[in-house]
Amino acid sequence: MKMLKTIRWIAFLAALSVTGYFGWQFYLSQQPEPLPEGIVSGNGRIEAVQVDISTKFAGRIEEVSVREGDLVQPGQVIARMDTSELDASLAQSQARLAEVEQSVDQALANIAKSESDVDLAKKQVSRAEKLISNNAMSEAEYDTTVNTLAVAQANLGATKAALRTQQFAVKAAEAQVKQIETQLDDAVLYSPVQGRVLYRLAETGEVLSAGGKVLTILDLTDIYMEIYLPADAAVRTPIGAEARVVFDVAPEYAARAKVTFVSPEAQFTPKQVETLDERDKLMFRVKVQLPPERVKPYLERIKTGIRGVAYVKVNSEAEWPDFLGRPFPEVPPETP
Repeated sequence: MKMLKTIRWIAFLAALSVTGYFGWQFYLSQQPEPLPEGIVSGNGRIEAVQVDISTKFAGRIEEVSVREGDLVQPGQVIARMDTSELDASLAQSQARLAEVEQSVDQALANIAKSESDVDLAKKQVSRAEKLISNNAMSEAEYDTTVNTLAVAQANLGATKAALRTQQFAVKAAEAQVKQIETQLDDAVLYSPVQGRVLYRLAETGEVLSAGGKVLTILDLTDIYMEIYLPADAAVRTPIGAEARVVFDVAPEYAARAKVTFVSPEAQFTPKQVETLDERDKLMFRVKVQLPPERVKPYLERIKTGIRGVAYVKVNSEAEWPDFLGRPFPEVPPETP
């Protein structure tokens, strides 16, 4: 009986040992492959630059032509402001411009007449000088002739001054028309980037002040991940260093990327960093950007906020491990 009990204990310990061994092997198989010397990593999430589309002047929204989630292209019309008041102001300014242009034509005609009067007065003075030298004209008549020339010359100067005034008025009227035309152009809001509408902040009929936000667009040509590295890794990370990004949703691929920013000062890592011990340390923020040409085929599938791990070469001679060697396909695979 004692022997049987001993055998049971031995069998139990053997089974426990086997279970522990295979459990340990399974644990080891689930651990990430150790990184080679010269490569560091950090947790992060996909982010994109947010572009606010705002009104340049106060007014009522006539139309918002996109919805949240829509993909927009550079130069695409995404909203319009009501321009009825501007249209009326433009018509008024154009009428004023036509009026002052007509005044310029009238001033030119007045100058031509004044020049003709001056020429005639000069001829009369020339004849009067001959007559008075022959005592054929009285002093009073001669003075009158000379005064007529002086008046004609003064009138010519006044008409030229009036022309300059009207020319300045034309420039002012043209500037007014140009200003209103610019405001009319600004009343049409275009997407400056290729991206996706994140927020629709205003609706048709709403009145916004100058600078009021209408939409927020994610610039999908500027996709990046921010990670936090300790000082010894950050100081060895150059701008332009090679990087790889592995997303939690597609761990079999490693996206090509490069370092575009290394913070010049240390900071505590933000709360969204998953590792608790990293949040308790002073780290350096590093921006790893995905090249736009590789992102473009995946624009329909990109979602900001996706978590992942970025790997950075701090030594250009380091070799990427095998699990970071498989890039994303140039053409997105078909979804089941």
